[in-house]
Amino acid sequence: MLEQINLDLSLSKAEYKRRMPELESRLFDLEHAMFEAKIPSMIVFEGWAAAGKGSTIGVIAQRLDPRGFRVVPVMPPRTYEMGYPWLWRFWQMIPAAGQMVVYDTSWYRRVLVDHLKHSVTNREWQAAYQDIVEFEQQLAADGTVIIKFWLHISRKEQARRFKTLLKHKLTAWQVSDEDAAEHKSFSKVLAAVEEMLARTDAAHAPWVIVEATDRHYTRIKVMETIIRAFEARLDAGKPRLLPPTAPEIKPKAAPAAKAAAKEVRHA
Repeated sequence: MLEQINLDLSLSKAEYKRRMPELESRLFDLEHAMFEAKIPSMIVFEGWAAAGKGSTIGVIAQRLDPRGFRVVPVMPPRTYEMGYPWLWRFWQMIPAAGQMVVYDTSWYRRVLVDHLKHSVTNREWQAAYQDIVEFEQQLAADGTVIIKFWLHISRKEQARRFKTLLKHKLTAWQVSDEDAAEHKSFSKVLAAVEEMLARTDAAHAPWVIVEATDRHYTRIKVMETIIRAFEARLDAGKPRLLPPTAPEIKPKAAPAAKAAAKEVRHA
């Protein structure tokens, strides 16, 4: 599935600057509407290391009211947390009524990182899938809006970004040993991700694959997806800022195609 994703999709900087202010304003209004309606929301960001999860979350956060919004970075469990059922710590992180919580990675670590590092047994790994499905079902049944993003880039693009980050000591720390191991085992991780997406995608907690090669495209798609989900929950009958289907964002032309087009223009 992921191998069929078009990772060449992009958006010009000018188009990004034209569209983003309107989206930011709309999301700000929807945050308050969700708060007034006491509808909690959970926005999950998963994806490849260096795919842009943190920067995308930063763009979402910078225009929202912090009184109704928080970001939860998910780290490996602490020693005392390991004394409880594994999902216990995530129950402590769920949003209150009307609150919006964004997760920088999530409970899916259990079926990806922990599984691939053999930190859990095969039995625990398989059981985790059922735990996750029931966790999300219970929250959705209680009225929570759940959106899950997988930010997807190619192995080649990941290597390029790692190289850029490692050039400078102020950014080199962003590439961890865990990230390097992920890159080395890219194909194996890809298979695990495919299984995760297939086994945990649901109407009440859908996965949205985001083509993340171009940061402008990534951010616009994420913002539009969240806005549509909130609008649908609040009142599908009200006027919408966005059309039912977003305008198509065309992929970058291949170098050969650009050269051919230039020759035609000058002919």
